[in-house]
Amino acid sequence: MEFNVRTFDELTKDELYRILQLRAAVFVVEQECAYQDVDGKDQKAFHVLCQERGKLLAYTRIFRPGDYFEKASIGRVVVDRSSRDRGLGEKIMKVSVDFLVEELSEKTMELSAQTYLLRFYENLGFQSVGDTYLEDGIPHIKMVYPSKF
Repeated sequence: MEFNVRTFDELTKDELYRILQLRAAVFVVEQECAYQDVDGKDQKAFHVLCQERGKLLAYTRIFRPGDYFEKASIGRVVVDRSSRDRGLGEKIMKVSVDFLVEELSEKTMELSAQTYLLRFYENLGFQSVGDTYLEDGIPHIKMVYPSKF
């Protein structure tokens, strides 16, 4: 299993296809949420891929401050259904946070978390801020890192 961080231009066509396929399988089909996943922001993002033998197991996308939210951010956190018992969500989030801190020198970041994943993100050092809100019909909450300011 390997983790790679790539810009949009560094992605191969096959990698991009697997990313879009995984995001659609989980966010659109599994969660039964019709929304515009291909949102025109992928070109600005860093893409974190966890792959094993050519299969995409987990993925996130990372933005510099101002490219999505005011702060640096992590989004589209997704793990393939068949790989969810392997701790890959935590691993790919740690790779994503480490990339922001070590490579982009970002000390704070935010994300829009589905509320059922609140404890997952809290265990990674994120803290919820504000009230829950609907994003594409699914309850979300803003979370920031580090949790102590």
